[in-house]
Amino acid sequence: MASDRILPGLGLRLFAVFCLSTMMAMTKLVDAMGAHLFEILFFRQLLSIPVALAWLGIGPDGIGGVRTARLGAHAWRTLAGLIGLFANFGAVLLLPLAEATTLQFTVPIFATVLGALVLHEHVGRYRWAAVTAGLIGVVAVAQPSGGHFPIAGTMVGLIGAFGIALVSILLRQLGKTESAGTTVFWFSLFSVGALTPLYLMKAQAHDPMVWLLLIGIGVAGGAGQVALTGALRLAPVSAVVPMDYSGLIWATLYGWILFAALPTPTTWLGAPLIVAAGLVILWRERVKGREISSGDRPA
Repeated sequence: MASDRILPGLGLRLFAVFCLSTMMAMTKLVDAMGAHLFEILFFRQLLSIPVALAWLGIGPDGIGGVRTARLGAHAWRTLAGLIGLFANFGAVLLLPLAEATTLQFTVPIFATVLGALVLHEHVGRYRWAAVTAGLIGVVAVAQPSGGHFPIAGTMVGLIGAFGIALVSILLRQLGKTESAGTTVFWFSLFSVGALTPLYLMKAQAHDPMVWLLLIGIGVAGGAGQVALTGALRLAPVSAVVPMDYSGLIWATLYGWILFAALPTPTTWLGAPLIVAAGLVILWRERVKGREISSGDRPA
């Protein structure tokens, strides 16, 4: 792929990570101002619908791109996605931003394990070694013997990463027939339907700043989704996904500026292990594609 398309793809992915990191920082702020998790998730998904429609509208099929013959598959994707949403947003509320973001980097680790168990993909020694190193990094971040780190938040964060990894497996199947815009639209629509009763249970009056932050969460999340999709249209997965790790920089900055919180020493130890594990898995995925095309089995 030409470098003049890869560079905009990298820029778009970095912008997406910035949007999603900003969304999570606003989530932590609005929680401190009294908004409930159900309210946060409702606005996050509600404002993704117009973003998805706008994305489809500029595509070749226009708004008609929402048509699908696979509502059942979209429903299963929504169930897994909601688990990931609840857990990831919950982890942000329970943990410092940097630690919550670091736990999200375990998605490639879970995706590798699920690929082996669910899709029966061959996983060689390099990727199993990366999975092991990543799990050691998780233990370092969680510091189970430290006593002061909220282990419940760690478990919630890992459940969220597992949910996202499960979604990635489902999207491999959906992606054979559905566009990204179609998938985002139905996920958002089904999610709003599921979240509306929960929202009505906890809906409350807020100050104007809280409403602005709730709207900002939805807009930033929707923009991040569109940018993630657009980046993959311009550059290959192996080129853009490493940009996701820039989220740790934003999470650290937001944590320091907004909440006067810096990562713990054990987080600085565990995060590089988790990031390195994800990069090794990504590298082996790229090598796997080349070796499969030549008839060899990847390690």
